Amino acid sequence: MKVLVTGGAGFIGSHYTRMVLDGSHPGWENAEVTVLDRLTYAGNRDNLPAAHPRLTFVEGDICDAALLREILPGHDAVVHFAAESHVDRSLHSAAEFVRTNAGGTQAVLDACLATGVERVVHISTDEVYGSITEGAWTEERPLLPNSPYAASKASSDLIARSYWRTHGLNVSITRCSNNYGPYQHPEKLIPLFVTNLLEGEQVPLYGDGANIREWLHVDDHCRAIQLVLTRGRAGEIYNIGGGNEQTNLQITDRLLDLLNATPSMVRRVQDRKGHDLRYALDETKIREELGYAPAISFEDGLADTIAWYRDNPNWWKAAKYRPADAEGA
Repeated sequence: MKVLVTGGAGFIGSHYTRMVLDGSHPGWENAEVTVLDRLTYAGNRDNLPAAHPRLTFVEGDICDAALLREILPGHDAVVHFAAESHVDRSLHSAAEFVRTNAGGTQAVLDACLATGVERVVHISTDEVYGSITEGAWTEERPLLPNSPYAASKASSDLIARSYWRTHGLNVSITRCSNNYGPYQHPEKLIPLFVTNLLEGEQVPLYGDGANIREWLHVDDHCRAIQLVLTRGRAGEIYNIGGGNEQTNLQITDRLLDLLNATPSMVRRVQDRKGHDLRYALDETKIREELGYAPAISFEDGLADTIAWYRDNPNWWKAAKYRPADAEGA
């Protein structure tokens, strides 16, 4: 088995790649992985082994059709993580999000058709659904994205589905809730707040902190992706939720407690434009069809994540203080 992982030097893509190389997926112990990553600010070669007999690293852009057609022959599947993913950045530079998330997905799918790669898993987000006051979204819920990031991901989902319906490409789509864990770029809420507190700096909390998210450990997410890759149905969408809800204020209070910080370390900032109030996924489908269930409790996962950032200051400082990185969560 040989799989191409786009965006495989990013947070979730690198975790998935390391799991494959570590033999974490039964039946895939000898699988070969090609990682394609442009190494933007969020892609880090240090997230992957420096050398591994089953890993090939290619620095390049998913929008580069010629490169895709050069490296794809011989692969059995593509797991497509590559995307611009930070909502705040999309409010100021939407063009890059549309280019990469929509145009890049189309380029990857075209190249799969051209080179005979038959299996694709397209990684998306719960943000494509918009905001929900009560209850939870099933996979049939209409897409109502509220940020340029979410709109670009919704566009990529529709493009992926069209390649299944029009060309018969074996594509499945996953939509996950908020991920957290080691190697996450410090622009995102949990690593930003953890690293700020480790440095004795205040944390910037949007508005009143009432926004609600489900939280999913990256390890659980990658296990679910592998289930979809190996057992998911063509043309189907699978929600991957964390099974818990937390307000941003609750997350903040928990981090303050775990890092022995006081409420004075919280700095209230103006709320994000178009900030969705609540996300919630109904994950009945993936549980019943594929036997998925999260294995890592939020309490254990959060404690382990804090410990990783405490133990790896060189990694997160290099990521956090690169030029032009965003502030906020």
